[in-house]
Amino acid sequence: MVTWKAKCSTCCLLSYRSDRNETRKVNCSERMMWKYSPDSDPALRIYPVNLGDEGSYICEVVSSEGNFDFFSSLSVTVPPTVTLTCDKSRAAVCQAAAGKPAADISWIPASNHSTEEEVHHLDGTVTRVSHIDWVNSTLPTITCPVTHPTANQTLSLSCKE
Repeated sequence: MVTWKAKCSTCCLLSYRSDRNETRKVNCSERMMWKYSPDSDPALRIYPVNLGDEGSYICEVVSSEGNFDFFSSLSVTVPPTVTLTCDKSRAAVCQAAAGKPAADISWIPASNHSTEEEVHHLDGTVTRVSHIDWVNSTLPTITCPVTHPTANQTLSLSCKE
């Protein structure tokens, strides 16, 4: 017998009993299924994965050799939506919205006069916004490199009138 379950009382329970060739699915979304056939490979497949799937999972295997528990932890990474704009006061505004984990924002040319805000959303994602004053700059463009585990992005913009 093989059973997959999430570490919570009301979460998904996916089980297979080989002596009866019987499968059960309790509180599981349609996205949670056996990766292959549970009698040959009892791997769990979650597709497409979403933030709500994050957490700990246990695979319990019961056989004539004994009972075995395998623990797995699922962490979901979300790429941010990156934008670079100029506000009314001609400050450059670089935003990395709804990423998980939070993205890192820097500026080229580098400046000690940038400010950064961070908003934590209920779904676990984070939006970072960085502002840099561009009014007195003699350079034609500002560049905003954004670093994130899913991908790095670099945006450039002119904030001149």
